[in-house]
Amino acid sequence: MPMPETVSLRINGKELSVAPGTTVAAAILIAGHSAFRRSVAGTPRGPLCGMGICFECRVTVNGEPHARSCQIECMPGMEVRTGD
Repeated sequence: MPMPETVSLRINGKELSVAPGTTVAAAILIAGHSAFRRSVAGTPRGPLCGMGICFECRVTVNGEPHARSCQIECMPGMEVRTGD
């Protein structure tokens, strides 16, 4: 079965199409967001390591909070919310 040319998902309510295999972190950056979450003090935070160690890229994916966006591939229909 051939791979789809793009994968459509929603980031903070806006639809975005990305190439198959794109991570959620990359899709968020493509969508123009730099603040993935907020620290306890309210400071914007974003990806640091890009490999799941730092936990700075946590977002809500399909209603599940604290998902490490750099470790998750975009899937059709996925709903992503940042702390932006």
